[in-house]
Amino acid sequence: MIAVIKVGGQQYKVEKDQTLYVPRVEGNAGDNVELEVLLADADGKLSVGSAVKTKVQAEIVDHVKGDTVIAYKQKRRKGFHKKKGHRTAYTKIKVTSIA
Repeated sequence: MIAVIKVGGQQYKVEKDQTLYVPRVEGNAGDNVELEVLLADADGKLSVGSAVKTKVQAEIVDHVKGDTVIAYKQKRRKGFHKKKGHRTAYTKIKVTSIA
């Protein structure tokens, strides 16, 4: 069974026992969360929109940070430069069931 879920404004195609990184989800490691399902495919039977009765359960494995992204600005011959960086917060989840 395959489902398309929506987490943090992004869509992911998931299967059972799949592990993926999504934008930060509230909760602690080990907590179970129920994710919003947009589309479900059960052996060729496709359900979309309000006809979706499928529920996707996932377990939060860990909270991690992404790679450092540097924003550097400079104006030539003026002595102006500015360097800022940030690391995006992600949550590692494992899909435990699609039912």
